[in-house]
Amino acid sequence: MCTANANLYWNIGKVWLIVGIVRHYISILLTSQKKVEILQVQDSQVIIRARVLRENAKYIPRNSFIMRRQFFNNEETGYLTQKRAPVSQNLMTDPTMMTDMLKGNVTNVLPMIVIGGWINWMFSGFLTTKVPFPLTLRFKPMLQRGIELAHLDASWVSSASWYFLNVFGLRSIYALVLGENNAADQGRHIQDQVSGAAMAMPPDPKVAFKAEWEALEITNHQWQLQDVENEILDQWREKSWLQNPNLS
Repeated sequence: MCTANANLYWNIGKVWLIVGIVRHYISILLTSQKKVEILQVQDSQVIIRARVLRENAKYIPRNSFIMRRQFFNNEETGYLTQKRAPVSQNLMTDPTMMTDMLKGNVTNVLPMIVIGGWINWMFSGFLTTKVPFPLTLRFKPMLQRGIELAHLDASWVSSASWYFLNVFGLRSIYALVLGENNAADQGRHIQDQVSGAAMAMPPDPKVAFKAEWEALEITNHQWQLQDVENEILDQWREKSWLQNPNLS
């Protein structure tokens, strides 16, 4: 059985849009605030200060640059030479990470399974829309999931396929309604799980300290404000002479 239903085209999109908005606010309510240690914030700010020093060293005198670099790179008292304990977080030893992963799976995967099963049960064999351009037969398994008609035009889209297209295609609508960093973006959530970003470990401060220490060590100081007062006076005299040549 194969039936074309234009209203189903809009209903599936509306249902998934509403579910995405509700899932976004439920995720906000279930999200637990992560505790950030003061030492981690301090280390990140020091690395930013060291980077700013490298990029803007040409605007301070050489003695000032060396003094600041000693604060960071001194072998005994330098901040970047201090030892830090290695960062290690294990899912088995950190119950908060396990809880956050469980909440994420419940709010993202469960609605997807429930609505997908409901559409396959209620609207199996329905056609929702037709793309406005011809397609080859290789698109039939992707666009006509649940419909086994060999002679049906590949441009038709089944209800199940339209549902999956809405899952990954409403990202722009969610960003417009809820903002960029929203919890309703199912495609981003799946990409994070596949790439391992959802289980990413925090960066090791020892690696960041070493890289910034080496960058500061090889930084060559070249003061760009040498004799800047004379250049300003020359420009001022030239401008005054152009405005009133009789002053010379």
